[in-house]
Amino acid sequence: MDSEPGPRTHAPSAEIQFRVESWALWLGLGCTVAGIVAGLIGFVGYRPDLAGFRSVGVYAAIAASLAATAGAILGYQRFLLQTQVWLLEFPRYRKIINAAALVLIHAAICTMAAIIVFRVFQDAFLGLTVDRFAGSLMVGVFAGIAGYAALVSAARLNAQNLSGLLAIFLVTGVFISMLAAENPYWWRSMFSSLGTRSSGLTSFWTFNATLVISGLVLSTLTAFIVRNVSLLAVIHDEFARAQGRPRPRFIRPRPAVVRTCLLGLGACVIGIGLVPVNVAAPVHSVIVRIAAGFIVVLLLGAAFWLPGFPWVFHLLSFACFLGLVGAALLWQPLAYYNLTAFELAVVGIVFGWLVVFIRTTAAALAVKEKALADVVAVSG
Repeated sequence: MDSEPGPRTHAPSAEIQFRVESWALWLGLGCTVAGIVAGLIGFVGYRPDLAGFRSVGVYAAIAASLAATAGAILGYQRFLLQTQVWLLEFPRYRKIINAAALVLIHAAICTMAAIIVFRVFQDAFLGLTVDRFAGSLMVGVFAGIAGYAALVSAARLNAQNLSGLLAIFLVTGVFISMLAAENPYWWRSMFSSLGTRSSGLTSFWTFNATLVISGLVLSTLTAFIVRNVSLLAVIHDEFARAQGRPRPRFIRPRPAVVRTCLLGLGACVIGIGLVPVNVAAPVHSVIVRIAAGFIVVLLLGAAFWLPGFPWVFHLLSFACFLGLVGAALLWQPLAYYNLTAFELAVVGIVFGWLVVFIRTTAAALAVKEKALADVVAVSG
């Protein structure tokens, strides 16, 4: 039986929002000063490039990673657990996973942002080097921005924000892996080839680390999604009770089903990253098929364990399922495109549906809460 959630979550108060901004600004200032000091020490005796070995970009990436780690920890511990008190109800290992996922995704995004930004500027200003003081200032500014942004993001986290972070991280990580691949024709095979050593160490570690971290983040995102679906289930039963009807037994919100499918999908994503196709191809293929099974269950069963959603959402779910079938047929037997294009289509369809699902769940929860309040007021 699905467990009932605790008290419903309310928006952060104005006082908490003010404290978030205050802490974030102080952290940003501290990280800026620390970054400048690190640069002044690290750049002694030479003029660093913007990108490359011992460059401003490398120092900025390390500083941004550390600053984002501090910001995410502070935002989670000091603020998010105050506004999302239901996160305290998880067992210790889930709390550790949730905290680790938030820290990793913020640190990774800031690190990749620093690498990309300074790489682009180095290519735009070919041959440019900077002096010790200018390079230190760049490192400090980037660290300050990373610390500020990470604290604010972690403190105000919800399902919609976290899904956006996950999409940004996944796309950026895969693109870096593609650009770093030593074999420029990797796309003639499959996306999983980016996670093999034949693509080079940078591509190998970037691709597989992106998948593992994405799986962890998806498990945390699942907690937020299931929370909303659990509240919908409680409201669904309270609505029936207020109207004098028996509690629905079959067609009702099923947070356990959503939890199982999303956690299973997250575990499969982690498994795909930990078991590259060149290490154990049969195991890799089995994990991919299991992930596909979870996706199909979510899409086809949405109408049964997500009642109260607009019918257009269920129509979209079925259309996404047909899209997956069509994408598979275009790959085999029609051979319209290769496996890489098929994998890209699957990821796009699944992520698009997940974003719509999260937004629709939040909207449905708000509507159902108001409808229940109106019914209770009339009954009272």
